[in-house]
Amino acid sequence: MAEHRRGANLPSIGGFNRTVVLDAVRRSPDGLSRVELASRTGLSAQTVSNVTRFLIEAGMIAESGTIVSGRGKPRTILRLEAASRYAVGVHVDPAVVTYVLLDLAGTVVASSTTSTPTADDPSEVVRTIATAIDGLVRDAEVDTDAVLGVGIASPGPIDVDAGVVLDPPFLPRWRDVPLRDALSEATGYPVLLEKDVTAAVVGEMFLAGESSARNFAFVYFGTGFGVGLAVDHEPVRGVGSNAGDAGHIMVDQGALAGTPDSAGTRGEVGAAVAPDRLVQIARDRGLPLDAPSDVESVDRAWDGLAAAIDAGDPVAIGLAEDAGTVMGNAVVLIVNLLDIDRVVFGGPFWSRVARAALPAARAAIVESPLLVPKHPVVVDESDRGADVAAVGAACLVLDAALSPRASALLIRR
Repeated sequence: MAEHRRGANLPSIGGFNRTVVLDAVRRSPDGLSRVELASRTGLSAQTVSNVTRFLIEAGMIAESGTIVSGRGKPRTILRLEAASRYAVGVHVDPAVVTYVLLDLAGTVVASSTTSTPTADDPSEVVRTIATAIDGLVRDAEVDTDAVLGVGIASPGPIDVDAGVVLDPPFLPRWRDVPLRDALSEATGYPVLLEKDVTAAVVGEMFLAGESSARNFAFVYFGTGFGVGLAVDHEPVRGVGSNAGDAGHIMVDQGALAGTPDSAGTRGEVGAAVAPDRLVQIARDRGLPLDAPSDVESVDRAWDGLAAAIDAGDPVAIGLAEDAGTVMGNAVVLIVNLLDIDRVVFGGPFWSRVARAALPAARAAIVESPLLVPKHPVVVDESDRGADVAAVGAACLVLDAALSPRASALLIRR
């Protein structure tokens, strides 16, 4: 682990104009000429020239061929140097901690996992995560000075100002773990902490770029059920950055009613689709899965459920459809509340059953008699896979470093 800070890498790009230019180049896979950059950004030709010179010297963009347009002299094309900088994403899940390394284009270039340590000794948590981060960067043969920072996606509630994981219900031994500052001290990198569902939203927007929906809900199905929100192209964080707890929405449980831990036809969606409960229902319906005794056994059983779905087992497919329907029933209320036109499903437990669950969830939403909006509602799944929260956490760093912020224009004393 690092014994000293490697410097303020995160703000090293510096300057509003630089981020404006870099963001424009990042969003243009075919590259842009300096003339096109000036047109797109509204910056003067001289400013674009100065900024691109800096970014070229920093290795973040490169001249890549020329094009001939009209009678003027050929224009040099500038493209993103994706391998010039990197960001680490960490997702703390009750079962495993997932680590990813993303380049500037948002491509996953390396990944790893560790078992989730108990937080009886917070220093052990930091040691485990810091060692894994250092190993991830080292094994990818990436220069540590090229790493912009680390993003952490954690179950809530969190204290984002203090950088503390407070008391997540699915991590019963985690209480007041000062993850952000301690991890920064251990690794030497700047560290950002975010709630997992919000990190997923940021990742979805950052990687989709200009094609990202302005308003959407990200339904996150992991050990818990949460909903991240984007309104007018901004993630909804709430007063304490803990927005997204949707598990207490009361919903019609449909075919899942009258089964374990169910008192009636209606119940909280989070409890209704809890993975351990669904595993027990699967066992009751005859699937040969191990009993859910702890987070590891639930995860193994979920792999078995996924394999049965892939093999075409009608019981497994039916259970996934039932779960998708219940989640869709809950999401209808959110679509009505915010009048959004896109819903994205994702998360570590979702990705393994999506083949059967997504069509059912889509039908439950778009065909619901309770649906108020008259415009089409697109319902799909994230293509970030099970690592969506870790990828989103790394995108927090990339977004902070690369995306223009009007606040950068403020005069600071």
